[in-house]
Amino acid sequence: MAAAPADAQTRKVIRPAALRPGDRVRVVAPAGVPDTRLARGIQILEGFGLVVEAGAHLYDRFGYLAGTDEDRLADLNAAFGDPGIKGVFAARGGYGTQRIIDGLDLAAVRRDPRVVVGFSDLTVLSGRLWNAARLVSFYGPMVNWTDSRTGPAEIESLRKAIMTDEPTVLTRDPAEPSAAVAVPGTATGRLLGGNLTMLQTSIDTEDLPDLRGAILLIEDTDESAYSYDRMLTHLIRAGALRKIAGVAIGQFTNAPVTSGQWTAAQAVQDRLGGLGVPVLGGLRIGHGNGQLTVPLGTRATIDTAAATLTVQPGVRVVPAA
Repeated sequence: MAAAPADAQTRKVIRPAALRPGDRVRVVAPAGVPDTRLARGIQILEGFGLVVEAGAHLYDRFGYLAGTDEDRLADLNAAFGDPGIKGVFAARGGYGTQRIIDGLDLAAVRRDPRVVVGFSDLTVLSGRLWNAARLVSFYGPMVNWTDSRTGPAEIESLRKAIMTDEPTVLTRDPAEPSAAVAVPGTATGRLLGGNLTMLQTSIDTEDLPDLRGAILLIEDTDESAYSYDRMLTHLIRAGALRKIAGVAIGQFTNAPVTSGQWTAAQAVQDRLGGLGVPVLGGLRIGHGNGQLTVPLGTRATIDTAAATLTVQPGVRVVPAA
């Protein structure tokens, strides 16, 4: 596993300024190709009072990617390099961010921190922002918005996370398949992680956060039980889960169930149950219906008795000039 910087545990955590009506934000596509649902996401952001701009190559296509690596990276760096842009929103996940992440303009990120929202494939961006700049980012819906999956409550969850300094409180949903995963206890640490596939593929790169003392967040989609087993086993063998404080589990979306074999939840319980830390499943974070938004990098507490994950705010409210 790639060595963490020597000061990884002591550097100051940067919470970006909360977005306000009238702020300019940029929508970029570092990974997959957005489609007609993008218009709905832009409408929602505009409903927050934000001024939404499109990256120059937002509507490009290059195979299964949203434009060439050079153009996608140029859009990402332009968003971070423009001092008037207060928020960067990912259009869609899929695949492709790790192809360009090594070219991220970290000097611009450090010079002018801002709100960054995305999930799934964007896990590698969140990890790099944390490792390189200690910047809090937001694990929440893409702008390629689906109302049947993310309705009014999820819109409000996103707005509160990026525009207010209220803590985020999520309660275990017993209907979620991952709700079957549980190890009793309470734990507090910085919430870090994201999509399990991207975390596992980030081993030995600069994108995987140092998880010592952290609450690890995991979720995934379209993966079988053995895949969850394999990815967690790899993380354990690589030492990535050594000294974590606890685990918060989001959605196991579209995990196939085979008669007579373990479910995804049973495989995860088997892998995490022996780590000796509290584990709370059933959180509506990830690819499933009712996806909520959480900051990555702020302190969080899991309480399995109360069935809650409480996350401290990821933005700071700055008084208007």
